Amino acid sequence: MVLSDALIAARLLAWQRRSGRNNLPWQRNPTPYRVWISEIMLQQTQVATVIPYFERFMASFPDLTSLADAGLDDVLHHWSGLGYYARARNMHQAAQQIRDRHLGLFPTDFAQLLALPGIGRSTAGAVLSLAFGQRHPILDGNVRRVLSRYFAVRGRPAEVKVQQRLWQLSERLTPEREAGRYNQAMMDLGASVCTRSKPACGDCPLADGCLAHAAGDPTLYPESRRRRSMPVKAVCTLLLYRDDGALLLEQRPPTGIWGGLWSLPECDPAMDPLEFCRTRLGVRASQLQELPRRRHSFTHFHLDIHPLVLRVNSGAESVMDGNGRVWYNTAKPDQRGLAAPVARLIDEFGRITTGGEA
Repeated sequence: MVLSDALIAARLLAWQRRSGRNNLPWQRNPTPYRVWISEIMLQQTQVATVIPYFERFMASFPDLTSLADAGLDDVLHHWSGLGYYARARNMHQAAQQIRDRHLGLFPTDFAQLLALPGIGRSTAGAVLSLAFGQRHPILDGNVRRVLSRYFAVRGRPAEVKVQQRLWQLSERLTPEREAGRYNQAMMDLGASVCTRSKPACGDCPLADGCLAHAAGDPTLYPESRRRRSMPVKAVCTLLLYRDDGALLLEQRPPTGIWGGLWSLPECDPAMDPLEFCRTRLGVRASQLQELPRRRHSFTHFHLDIHPLVLRVNSGAESVMDGNGRVWYNTAKPDQRGLAAPVARLIDEFGRITTGGEA
């Protein structure tokens, strides 16, 4: 039998004090700014991965003003490797809006917070409950899983009716007092006990009222998305360098894949890369080496990368710094936002040239 709402909250609060995560870096000084940054980083990313990024980020941007005043390149540089870079761009814009429209004071009003770039209903609820103690429900992936199993909610969480049902449950269960700790308990329970593939029901404080547990197989909830084969795209990535060893980088458009980051020039695999260099970049080059091909997976497709090392023979002076291009000194790199696959290729290029292989 499902437990009463009050008993669910009481058990979760007691469990969180005893067994929850209570010493994460952003919990030691839970200012609204620190809680917000952690919540954005934790979207689509595991806690263990976020912790070192969070600590480095705080060392460079310890408060909202320092983030708002920073250049986007610097912010993206500190985000490099976390993926989903729109999070960083939205976060930077939100910091500037708080600085300019809210006198640098973090909004305590739900509607004002929700109006900021990159902040949805669950993130706003998490920040206001964890940092200010306000009563707001949340519904991240962990909470969706706990609620779907406890109440045996049928359907996929992405479906509108299922989303509405889960939000109703989250709203109903969130207590007036200690809403922040309750929300933390729900997130902790989903992350450490009510896990996706191997739930530890014997350690769950709610197991005796959980409908999915009573039915015998909690992993049937929530219903998973139908797996579809991912399309594959291919690209030739050009590590084009001049006599001093500097690599040509191009800044990607502000939206789209790796938006706003610096990347290596890319050409269609069907196009001759030397012809691409001549017609698109204005340089004559010679191809020296092919690096091992690799695949990078995005949410909706796979990208097959074919890296080519090319040396500029003439025309390097025509590719000037600025206008979204720069010659990048790999021996003394400056701070630029690089997507993880690009950063790995640049490191590989550095090892090759240092070893005299190119």
